[in-house]
Amino acid sequence: MYKTIDEANQAVAAKIVAGSPFLLDVVPAKTVITELNEGKVLLHAGPPIRYDQMIDPIQGACVGAALFEGWGETEEDVRRQLASGEVTLIPCHHVDAVGPMGGITSANMAALVVENKTDGNRAYCTMNEGIGAVLRFGAYSEEVVNRLHWMKNTLGPVLSAALKTMENGLNINVLVAKAISMGDEFHQRNIAASLAFLKEVAPAIVSLEGFESEKQEVIQFLADTDQFFLNIMMASAKAVMDGARKIQEGTIVTAMCRNGHEFGIRIAGMGDEWFTGPVNTPKGLYFSGFSEADASPDMGDSAITETFGVGGMAMIAAPAVTRFVGSGGFYDALNTSNEMTEICIDSNPNFPVPTWDFKGICLGIDARKVVETGILPVINTGIANKKAGLGQIGAGTVTPPIDCFEKAVLAYAKKLGFNE
Repeated sequence: MYKTIDEANQAVAAKIVAGSPFLLDVVPAKTVITELNEGKVLLHAGPPIRYDQMIDPIQGACVGAALFEGWGETEEDVRRQLASGEVTLIPCHHVDAVGPMGGITSANMAALVVENKTDGNRAYCTMNEGIGAVLRFGAYSEEVVNRLHWMKNTLGPVLSAALKTMENGLNINVLVAKAISMGDEFHQRNIAASLAFLKEVAPAIVSLEGFESEKQEVIQFLADTDQFFLNIMMASAKAVMDGARKIQEGTIVTAMCRNGHEFGIRIAGMGDEWFTGPVNTPKGLYFSGFSEADASPDMGDSAITETFGVGGMAMIAAPAVTRFVGSGGFYDALNTSNEMTEICIDSNPNFPVPTWDFKGICLGIDARKVVETGILPVINTGIANKKAGLGQIGAGTVTPPIDCFEKAVLAYAKKLGFNE
């Protein structure tokens, strides 16, 4: 037991700083997440939710995953199974995983394996599919399903073999430190990190024996996929934050996520308990022909990046992205990051930001400070069409409802013996 909440929070923050995530492998999800072997099971983003509560893009992603797994021949068949409860739905966060946008993950999808070597815990995430018609935005066409099979049969095995040539896996902190100095914030902008990742794995891929026809395909896909590193960052942040929350004291936020229906947070002192509120719709810039009227409510586990201190919390690190997410220019980004320091307890010396006079990224969102100041974490996000299959229609920022933080602080106060 720590004497004060501040002491507990500092201990959690120290764990975050000490976190050491390494990308070890790419494997079928069912080989590392045992729950996926128990019949028809899908993982989803955000706190727990029923299929009938899911917004259209997430239901569409469920359809695509079911078709990929071969649970039915037609959309109608798998929708019937989903609606009848034949398919078990589990939050990614409940099984050491995270998922982008809809977050839908099934047994045979290729999953990244990241280990936090400091605490020995692991986290998992599917790989980025690229842009266009993709499962994470609710698409479930033949093109989408075929790509998932290619990722399972080609991309996953080639990357797995390449990573196994590295004695300890790939050190993610090194790539993050490098890419943040090159203009990435790791939620909407991952170009530098994705290229740095390609730089590390390309020689290993080229030197592999076998995979002769697959090597070019894999390298081309990695070169084309600017956001590939996002999913690696998500799994790494999850591994580090889960290591930190082993200290089950204090008010540091250890997870933020959304399922299109509710936004949920966890804090260190309340362990696995979710504190939820109604999800918001992102504000931002839309692609030509679309507007806020077309936008889906916010969804995805990718806010684990902001929980760690990057993404919208580190807006100043990526001036190039500020216009894309509709947040103005350089000084707007500077003001956003400066404001975020008011709800965090420190800065992380591992990741200095050149455009912030080499100050480290935000460290440790304190739920008490959020409630006290009314300042909400800023999350960078893609904006999905509210209709399944129509994909991304823009990008912007979103904030959680303050209800989440108020509920968390009250629950922790009650745990400590304070009564209203």
